[in-house]
Amino acid sequence: MTIDKIRNLCHAQPFRPFSVHLPEGRQVTVEHPDFAALSPTGRLMVVLHDDDSESIVDMPLVSDITINASARRNGKKR
Repeated sequence: MTIDKIRNLCHAQPFRPFSVHLPEGRQVTVEHPDFAALSPTGRLMVVLHDDDSESIVDMPLVSDITINASARRNGKKR
């Protein structure tokens, strides 16, 4: 996966939550663009979670990206 793909997902309008998948089976979800920070080199991504925990992702290890379904459609929750 390229860092450009992650940057595009973080800046998409409208934003859609997405998950990055790592080889050991771990999945890290970015719920809001403000909750993700990319290092200047693109090597690391820090993701903050609702419970104030954080995940540090080594970007070269990302094996897949899943774009999650939007929680709203036509302004209404599903």
